[in-house]
Amino acid sequence: MTSEAIYAKLLPIVKTYLPEDIDENNINPDSDLTKELNINSAHLVDVVLDVEDTFDVEFANEDMEKLRTINDAIAIIQTKLNK
Repeated sequence: MTSEAIYAKLLPIVKTYLPEDIDENNINPDSDLTKELNINSAHLVDVVLDVEDTFDVEFANEDMEKLRTINDAIAIIQTKLNK
């Protein structure tokens, strides 16, 4: 799966957990999930659970530690899909 295809499936998941004060038009692949998009830690877990369901992958603790930006999520998903 291409990074563009992953991004297209990932974007609606991330948008679901955006706080009201964040404009979804400001999201880009380099957006930091917690700092720029203000997704709190509880919602970040929800994002990961939704990603696991959508892509049929499982995030390990090491993956969670690497997860900062949308690009990080794309890279983790690509690695897992290629296994």
